[in-house]
Amino acid sequence: MLRFLVTAAMLLNICVFSFAKEDKTYDQLKLLLDVLTHTQEKYVTEVDTQKLIYSAASGMLKPLDPFTAFLEPRIYKEMKIETEGKYGGLGIRISIKDNWLTIISPMPGTPAYRLGLLPDDKIVKIEGESTMDITMEDAVKKLRGDPGTKVKITVAREGSKEPIDYEIIREIIKLENVRSKMLTDNVGYLHLLEFNQTSAGDLKKAYNELKEKGMDSVVFDLRNNPGGLLDVAVEVSSLFLGENKMVVYTKGRIPESYREYRANKEALWKDVPVVVLINRGSASASEIVSGALQDHKRALIVGSRSFGKASVQSVIPLQDGCALKLTTAKYYTPSGRLIQVDTETKKGGIEPDVNIEVTPEVESKLMMQEETVYPKGKEPKDKKETKIEDEVLKRAIELLKARKVFMQQKEG
Repeated sequence: MLRFLVTAAMLLNICVFSFAKEDKTYDQLKLLLDVLTHTQEKYVTEVDTQKLIYSAASGMLKPLDPFTAFLEPRIYKEMKIETEGKYGGLGIRISIKDNWLTIISPMPGTPAYRLGLLPDDKIVKIEGESTMDITMEDAVKKLRGDPGTKVKITVAREGSKEPIDYEIIREIIKLENVRSKMLTDNVGYLHLLEFNQTSAGDLKKAYNELKEKGMDSVVFDLRNNPGGLLDVAVEVSSLFLGENKMVVYTKGRIPESYREYRANKEALWKDVPVVVLINRGSASASEIVSGALQDHKRALIVGSRSFGKASVQSVIPLQDGCALKLTTAKYYTPSGRLIQVDTETKKGGIEPDVNIEVTPEVESKLMMQEETVYPKGKEPKDKKETKIEDEVLKRAIELLKARKVFMQQKEG
């Protein structure tokens, strides 16, 4: 600990010569060091210095956006495990929204999805403890666990008078990537669940299979897709866009944060009519793709406004196995629209060309129905008496059919 104090003091002395006259950073750092020193020396019981420093680092970032965070070694390790696509959990993407732990989207094929958890559901309790002002790190600690173990969460849902309790059995979360089928004789359906390293390849394979079955137009479903890798979002956009068209650009406080991402010269699917489906669970890479296709008038966007999570996080490794996840830029669509939602005005996200609002109750039933009717590797079971119609998907099919009729009349 003495070495830490000496090092900190030396750093402060160096800092004072470089910028003490320009701002109050030195005094503010000295204040933090004074608090730590007094606490160590005078607190009623002995304190854990490492915990204090970790808490100070986390607290320092709290006034910033909810995606910026200090990652303790355990959390940083779990984050790296998650990016490999396999971990024990519930199958939800989460964020902090209005100081509450909020679900961005449940992931198909997971316990949370099968139980009908929804985007914008607020997890107000975990094992009976309030999540008000909880950090992402603490939330991950509480929700993750060994496969087969149970966790109880309490959810507040818009439109529900009382909170809803769920007891969920954790599983190894290993996501499938693409679901596909023919909706009509010539309308195909591609449902991309997440943007990871195999997404573009899986999409191409599914697309070719549908093409062999007679597909001449496609519904591209990005609902409840929480996003993923930026380069994959650009690659997927390039399937529909060619001519080196801009897909997205980033811009932050420093000039170096500006960067343009463009499609390839040729697009594999440049002529196929497409309708893209989005909802409040569509985030990040989903918003990049739908925003690019919308700006270039390449696709019609149908559904409800997307989540509005489109900022660039850089993960900076620190000493002792810690890391800093820092928001360094934001994403903009080709026309210059900021995708990231404004916390004050609540504006942001991708607004669909055709807006169709779906109640939480219907959305939950549709999600559970999809898992029941279309389990992976099995043929759908026909349960017309209990099946709920997907109005958003229905409208997409109608729009593609109407376009086909219009084009035939125009050519005739």
